[in-house]
Amino acid sequence: MVKIKRICDLLDRAYGEQVFKLHNPPLEELVLTILSQNTTSKNCRQAFSSLRQRFPSWEQVRTAHKREIARAIYSGGLSEIKAARIKSILQEIYDARGSLDLSWLADVSTEEARQYLLRFHGVGPKTAACVLLFSLGRPVLPVDTHVYRVSKRLGLIGPRVRAEESHEVLQAMAPESRIYSFHLNMVRHGREICTASRPKCGICALGKECDYFARNRAS
Repeated sequence: MVKIKRICDLLDRAYGEQVFKLHNPPLEELVLTILSQNTTSKNCRQAFSSLRQRFPSWEQVRTAHKREIARAIYSGGLSEIKAARIKSILQEIYDARGSLDLSWLADVSTEEARQYLLRFHGVGPKTAACVLLFSLGRPVLPVDTHVYRVSKRLGLIGPRVRAEESHEVLQAMAPESRIYSFHLNMVRHGREICTASRPKCGICALGKECDYFARNRAS
């Protein structure tokens, strides 16, 4: 707990403390996060923009053929898989509630909203957490590939902790008031400094807290 607070301080010093703001409505954030799976943020944004241009309403996406959706989101990669997931989720929401409105999630508990989102095929802990944090302002930490990699190198999570397990581990130790800034700054740090290959340890602001850096320096 103390270590992650020090890391939060160092990240805020390096990148600035990120002040919370709502991103997208729940349904938009849900689809956007599905599109972000296994691709870059640039490709994800391009696919989302293309989808909205091709289908101005979510009802149009729900009733469209999967091939049409896949063509619209082609730039995001895995377009056929993601198209099937998006269409299926929209249909499930509509069948259960008679509309595609997810604003009601703001009126239920965090755990109830989380369990509702996890029921959909293709929605895991990270996707659910993104909707909860960015759309509903709930202090739930999304652990994407960058947060997971950097956390392991820092020693916040053990080497054998799997990605899905890391959500509970990091959630338990992260101060709720700092989750938003911690997540965004960890993602940026993972993209710019603590990259998957050839991390820039020499200019890393987190060096004194990093187990990976200490091991490499010792060797």
